[in-house]
Amino acid sequence: MCGIAGLFHLGTPKPVDPARVRQMSDTLAHRGPDGSGVWTAQGVGLGHRRLSIIDVEGSPQPMHSPDGRATIVFNGEIYNFAELRSELTQRGARFATDGDTEVILAAWQQWGPDCLKRFNGMFAFALYDHRDRTLFLARDRLGVKPLFTAELSDGSLAFASELKGLLAHPLLRRDIDPLAVEDYLAWGYVPDHRSILKGVEKLAAGHYRLLRHDSPPAKPVQWWDVDFSQRHEGSEADLSAQLLHHLREGVTSRMVSDVPLGAFLSGGVDSSSVVALMAESSANPVTTCSIGFDVAALDETSHARKVARMFATDHHERIVDPDDFGALDALAGMFDEPFADASALPTWRVCQLARENVTVALSGDGADEAFAGYRRQVFHAREEQARSLLPAALREPVFGTLGRLWPKADWAPQFLRAKSTFQSLAQAGNEGYARGLSALAPEQRGKLYTDTMRRSLGDYRAEQPFIKLMQNAPAQSGLDRAQYADLKFWMPGDILTKVDRTSMATSLEAREPLLDHRLIEFAAGLPHSARIKGRQGKYLLKHTMERYLPNDILYRSKMGFVTPLAQWFRGPLAQQARAIAKSGTLSRTGWFDTVHVANLAEDHIAGRSDNSRVLWQLMMLDRSLVGLLAAR
Repeated sequence: MCGIAGLFHLGTPKPVDPARVRQMSDTLAHRGPDGSGVWTAQGVGLGHRRLSIIDVEGSPQPMHSPDGRATIVFNGEIYNFAELRSELTQRGARFATDGDTEVILAAWQQWGPDCLKRFNGMFAFALYDHRDRTLFLARDRLGVKPLFTAELSDGSLAFASELKGLLAHPLLRRDIDPLAVEDYLAWGYVPDHRSILKGVEKLAAGHYRLLRHDSPPAKPVQWWDVDFSQRHEGSEADLSAQLLHHLREGVTSRMVSDVPLGAFLSGGVDSSSVVALMAESSANPVTTCSIGFDVAALDETSHARKVARMFATDHHERIVDPDDFGALDALAGMFDEPFADASALPTWRVCQLARENVTVALSGDGADEAFAGYRRQVFHAREEQARSLLPAALREPVFGTLGRLWPKADWAPQFLRAKSTFQSLAQAGNEGYARGLSALAPEQRGKLYTDTMRRSLGDYRAEQPFIKLMQNAPAQSGLDRAQYADLKFWMPGDILTKVDRTSMATSLEAREPLLDHRLIEFAAGLPHSARIKGRQGKYLLKHTMERYLPNDILYRSKMGFVTPLAQWFRGPLAQQARAIAKSGTLSRTGWFDTVHVANLAEDHIAGRSDNSRVLWQLMMLDRSLVGLLAAR
């Protein structure tokens, strides 16, 4: 895994200062502590930081093709590079290294942009073709690896693996985009269609850009999408056999490494499935890493330990303090943009533990999105059934009225918290799912904003791009559309961003075998009954893994990493909760009603309501803005 950065003159090619490119790439040293390189030519400069995984002693970057036609900087892994290398050799290509980077160069020369469709991997790269004087920027199908870009005032385009690489360039404007603040408060992260800074863009997952000197900047081109509109045929046994084949392919292809390799193990279905299949194909014990909490309600280490014993893994675990809030400033610095998924903190801790033992770790990310494993997806499927029983004209009068009258009961058991369900049912399916997924509903955000902020937003609401994505999804049903949006919007913006930044902060490469595109494409075609059965999500995956794992692992309630935010803001972070309303950084923006924010803090501390989510979001926004605004 690596970090890349560079500059490309969109107008007349001008000299590029190598020191400037090095300055940009050196901000990414955590992504690649094993080596660095810079190459410049008229109108272009490429920088690289390397974490050596494949061909450890060879494959330095920037790398040039043997004939000198192309130069590349590459972040990621191409898992099928050996097969591609063999095919390209038969077509006349010659190779000087044993790694995957050179395979990308040869594939570009053989197939042009269509080379992307032949890659099975996670990647973001920049390839300069000297003959055609073009820069080819590309990102993998699902957005595992990031790529930020920005057009600068001198007519150049800057790019980097993280926003901090762009921030190292003095010509980057540092104006905060209020629409991104609206997006962040809605979702808890800034999604891929926007950046916290005006003028900065993220190349979308499954897209590329082909840029030429003296030509208008080319728009991104989508080269891959997932299709939920078709259904596989076959018995449950047939589908299970096909699924197992894809699972094994996804896992074994990601076990190729020239450095120590292991896995995250939470004791849940997904990570346990990955470990089981790793153990099946490995002659040596698999190295597994788990963290736990000294609070029984938050701790899963007993389940992880059980799986580790079953497969005789070399197991490592650490109990961490749930009051681990001393690292919040470091956490904010990892993401550059505001990021409020509180599970980032324990994810970072398990990455630190893993890095003490391995350089590559396989995770279980992706299964919930692909196989309908989230409770919200199961609820949405049931809500869609309820919507079908009541004419659209009656939904708002019936469910909307119930939603307005039903008391808000944060303290109640889940089945009694019907207010949000009624509010969702009052809307169309796409709008209801967007509302259910959002961290803060539109009316909650509206109360936070000043009149000035409302005018800045105009008619824009953060849910609009999400709803549009669902409406345009290649899908047959509401469940299809929900999963499609989760894969295309939620996963790259939240889940994959979280894992990329926290793993790279520790110079650990994280690989996601359950995001193998062949597995994702297969899962998209499964009938509903193979995804959800009764109230059980991920049905076929769990059924298939029954040959490996016991029922108390497969069918226990989902936990995930939990951070006790509500307790923090009523205890050790109470004063910080009060300080949010008085923050000089936030108050200078003029975005928020400080009296309302202060009331939220006091109501939470007094136990009158649970406002921990919004307080956490505002606190992480404040800490992110301190760095961004100080750089201006």
